[in-house]
Amino acid sequence: MRTVMSFFIKSSLLSVLFLLPVTCTSYHRVKRNIDPEKEIFYHLFLRSFYDSDGDSHGDLNGLCQKLDYLQELGVTAVLLTPLYDSPFYHNYFPTDFYRIDPEYGTLDNYISLLKEMHRRKMKLIMDMEIHYVTNQHEWFRDSYMNPASPFSDYIIYRGPDNTDPEPILWNIDTTRAWGGQMVSLWTTNLYNPKVVDYQHRLFRYWVDPNGDGDFVDGVDGFRIDHIMDNLDWKNIRTDLLQKFWKPLFTELKMINPDLLIIGEQADWGYGDEYFMKAGLDIMFNFPLRFAFVTFDKQKIMATADSAYSRIPENKSEIIFVENHDIDRLASDVNRDLSRLKIAAALTILFKGIPSIYYGQEIGMTGKFVKFGDYDTNDILRREAFEWYTTVAGSGMALWYKDSGPWWTQTNLRDHDGISLEEQRSDSSSLWNFYRNLICLRSMNPAIQTGHFEFIQNDQEQVLSFIRWNPKQTVLVLINLGNAQTQLNLERSSFLKGPIQKEILYLMGIEKTAPLSEKGTGFSVALSPHEIQVWQVNGVK
Repeated sequence: MRTVMSFFIKSSLLSVLFLLPVTCTSYHRVKRNIDPEKEIFYHLFLRSFYDSDGDSHGDLNGLCQKLDYLQELGVTAVLLTPLYDSPFYHNYFPTDFYRIDPEYGTLDNYISLLKEMHRRKMKLIMDMEIHYVTNQHEWFRDSYMNPASPFSDYIIYRGPDNTDPEPILWNIDTTRAWGGQMVSLWTTNLYNPKVVDYQHRLFRYWVDPNGDGDFVDGVDGFRIDHIMDNLDWKNIRTDLLQKFWKPLFTELKMINPDLLIIGEQADWGYGDEYFMKAGLDIMFNFPLRFAFVTFDKQKIMATADSAYSRIPENKSEIIFVENHDIDRLASDVNRDLSRLKIAAALTILFKGIPSIYYGQEIGMTGKFVKFGDYDTNDILRREAFEWYTTVAGSGMALWYKDSGPWWTQTNLRDHDGISLEEQRSDSSSLWNFYRNLICLRSMNPAIQTGHFEFIQNDQEQVLSFIRWNPKQTVLVLINLGNAQTQLNLERSSFLKGPIQKEILYLMGIEKTAPLSEKGTGFSVALSPHEIQVWQVNGVK
């Protein structure tokens, strides 16, 4: 594939590009003062990213040192997995909500990172999961078998005298952390006014740590992990979206109206009820992700129609193909570069907020492996970012090295083409393709925040759609199949304004004569898995 291009092709024939028929709904939403669809998210597993102090754990200072890299790629916002102290390597079950894991650094390191990100006009999104605590948390340690504890009602107890605490999702009560220690996990009481007050204070703290009203040291948003209305589907704490979450989000927006509140729906569905009941700004588009990885035109179109029609005015969804809970796509497609590039195009060019999971941009591999302990089964989806041609190298975050069978089965290999060092200088690499796509998006407002419409065509394997605003229309053609095809698009009369006679070829395989007249429309050849992007000039 060639890189982003800027050259004009002039011909009266090309005016037909303005007359493409729309077959699906035009999705339009009211703009906010801050439009999150201008952002490029980078979903980052901090422990595995970059180690600044030689202990093999990715850390806050390491992330700060790699902000140049993220900006080179085109990233504008970083979505971090949790920072708080926990016996688990992923930090999802806290021992202290306020204390940053010392392997990540200090509060001062965190504040320095935030200030540097804000100086660069970047955003930081903090991941929060507050439904559960470990047996090492003060609430549990003081209240277990002690009804007189001031924290007696902070944990849900099922039996008398605080002897039978409520386990977490799937009734998990005890599991082994990756370091070997056994840890029990318990459910917090989100109906308790004291817990509610505590959590409000906690979130307010991260929004404005020193309380001075200047958010230079405050987080730009929150990702709420595992958000749900009926906690763990047990019918013990219900209607949480309106009773607990909506008042919290309302208060936070009163402090800083520009905060982005993101929900990861526990059911991995469309998320429309979370918008309506909790007032969230952004949800993850899980159904569209699962449609993308089928590479099936009809499934993608049907799912997109359903997903986009459910999004309320002034709300957005994250468009993604990978995260820390899903097998890496490169493993699922056996490192098929053409399919990885198609997935990149779908992520970056569809309507929504693109999110790239760290290492996705270089085609890192990794799948779920049942090692026997809950905490370790996802390690191979969360391996060290591959900075270098060889696994050894300064800053490699090999925190799990020689610690168990997950290291024996590591996907990291020397000289396998999966590293930033190997791909940066290769113009045809996946990394350069991501970088060029992101650049393309940033230079074309219609792709960033414009409307989205599918375009009818006569090929079963070719996905065609436009992104448009009143000043610009961009046409995207993606051949999902592995055979060359001749695509035919018909004229229509739905467009208003003067018909232009030139288009701008933005991305694709360079051709001397890319289009030819055919009856009432035009025809274009598409190679197997080819992606073409055109700007159509004029007013829609």
